[in-house]
Amino acid sequence: MALNILAIVAGLFLVYIALRDVFQGVIVPRAENTVLRVSHYLNRGCWGIWPWTAYRLYRDPRRRENFLGTFAPFMLVVYLVTWVVLLIAGWGLFFYGIRDQLRPDSLSFAECVYFAGASFLTIGYGDIVGTTTLAHMMSLVAGACGLAVVAVVATFLFSIFGAFQQRERFVVTLGAHAGAPPSGVGLLIEHARAGIVLDLAQVFRDGQNWMAEVMESHLAYPILTLFRSSHDYESWVGTLGTLLDASALVLTTVEVDDAIRGQAHVTYSLGRHLTLDFTNYFGFREREDGAGIERAEFEAACNHLTQVGYKMRDGDGAWRRFSDLRKTYAVHLNTLARWLEIPPVQWVGDRTLLKTHVGIK
Repeated sequence: MALNILAIVAGLFLVYIALRDVFQGVIVPRAENTVLRVSHYLNRGCWGIWPWTAYRLYRDPRRRENFLGTFAPFMLVVYLVTWVVLLIAGWGLFFYGIRDQLRPDSLSFAECVYFAGASFLTIGYGDIVGTTTLAHMMSLVAGACGLAVVAVVATFLFSIFGAFQQRERFVVTLGAHAGAPPSGVGLLIEHARAGIVLDLAQVFRDGQNWMAEVMESHLAYPILTLFRSSHDYESWVGTLGTLLDASALVLTTVEVDDAIRGQAHVTYSLGRHLTLDFTNYFGFREREDGAGIERAEFEAACNHLTQVGYKMRDGDGAWRRFSDLRKTYAVHLNTLARWLEIPPVQWVGDRTLLKTHVGIK
């Protein structure tokens, strides 16, 4: 009797853990409580070894990037398999605890798990049947759990891929405006060369809408942060850094129209909010301070901006203002970039990779 009670309690506990994880991970937007969240621990644990494996398996950066790009889709499959296994195992334990209410008699644990799986997947072969109202009702509940989980996960997948496509549409568009890889300096230079500097205001407005969408979707479904762009040297973190750096340059260093400066201010505020939110939500530890760039890099960028026709503010004052402004988001942005192992982007991410592979335009 004690063993049966223990099996029933353990089984219902596994069912509770799985259903709670599905509910918080799929239905509840921005679920803060990660205690007993199986998907949360799977996500953190697997990502902890995935980049390590990528760097040891592939020397070619493109092949390594492709391998890193498989992580998020793979984890969606892992989530579904984990939830199904937990639920079938949980219901198997429960039915093992009430096996005296099932026929044929003397069922083993494996046979009870088989009955739970047949009920959960609504197969219903009929070789094992309940003989009491409790057994009948709980087999129906197990079947309802199966239908609900499949329906919810299917909707979840559509939401994930829809949000990913919407995010990448702007990433690709900004890449055309800011060069490859995109950068804040590149965004300003490309618009000056094309004679469309006034269009920067619209770019900043579009960037604000994009940031708001990323903030809502990626905090609701954190797995989206690990979906990588399918295009070389592009990422959503690099796009965010491009918008923030361009905004900081406009606010502190480059003389532009008041309308552009106003949109840059809003973009900067929203982008800083986004980076801080992600740092707090994922519990990242900040490992550096300062503006995140060298004075020489800043001066080189200013020289390039001057060459394409921008009027610049005084050097020392501009550097101090730019440095103070960038300190408010650079730590969070670079921490996020390092965790996600993004491709080298100017002023964003791994400084060693930046100096080796990417120069100032």
